[in-house]
Amino acid sequence: MTDATRSAFGQHSTAMDVVAGIDLEGKRAVVTGASSGIGVETARALAAAGAQVILAVRNVEKGEGVARDIRAGTGSDAVRVEALDLTNPASIRDFAGRVGSGSPLHVLVNNAGVMACPLARSAAGFEMQLASNHLGHFLLTCLLAPALRRGAPARVVSLSSRGHRFSPVVFEDLHFERRPYDKWKAYGQSKTANALFAVGLEARLGGKGVHANAVHPGAIVTELGRHLSADDIAELQARAPGGKGFQWKSIEAGAATSVWAATTPDLEGKGGLYLEDCHVARPRRSADDEEGYELYALDPEAAERLWRASEEMVGTRFDFAA
Repeated sequence: MTDATRSAFGQHSTAMDVVAGIDLEGKRAVVTGASSGIGVETARALAAAGAQVILAVRNVEKGEGVARDIRAGTGSDAVRVEALDLTNPASIRDFAGRVGSGSPLHVLVNNAGVMACPLARSAAGFEMQLASNHLGHFLLTCLLAPALRRGAPARVVSLSSRGHRFSPVVFEDLHFERRPYDKWKAYGQSKTANALFAVGLEARLGGKGVHANAVHPGAIVTELGRHLSADDIAELQARAPGGKGFQWKSIEAGAATSVWAATTPDLEGKGGLYLEDCHVARPRRSADDEEGYELYALDPEAAERLWRASEEMVGTRFDFAA
């Protein structure tokens, strides 16, 4: 790149545009939430570039249909489906045992998530958006870390969102036990956590060849918004900087930044960044700024605090020093 933050791709580039000329033959990738939306297109592009792709999904039957479609469209037989429920630690550990044993892993795209859902709690009592969007991926990634290290140079893509602007991580009340539940603040907190997780993971594994970055995919109409009413959509539009509303992307374009993060030579050896529209984003300059991230989303101290809190919540301490 001639500019340290810009690539040849942009807002309207698609995932297939991004992998044109990229060779992933012999590489192994996992995409969570790959039975719908941008997860499907992320998996499709990685398969088209030659990677062996594992679709990590809750609904295996639906995932198998997606796998058949990707195989038919790309000519790749190296696409398979594995069951994964990110709100169930036993399911996560089973998945990691099946997928992470022995073989190296080169790409992990933590794509699955929920958005602005009514108040719900996991079996452990954790607020569901934080449990699903962050904690499940935290445990999964840490359990797959040995496989990622075997695959180094490897990449972890953490799906954040511009919605991280709705809230920092509120460490004093992570699970809305002492404050009124607000679905947008809960979503924002989980998306900030996704970005901070990339910072924390980079600090631990970047020196070992495993690099992690956070991604804002853009505004896309997918099943992620299944809990949203017409009023919710109107509220989101009103919250857009400058009152201009969102610039909507196609699903294929929504997957582009994830695929760029996973494959581009421009990010070789780089991590702990926030990416949008296939470029490295800058800090947000004002409340009317459409681009960029809030400083708290990449704050190293907050990332360390979140890491410690996450280890406590999942009941496991992860030591990657060896």
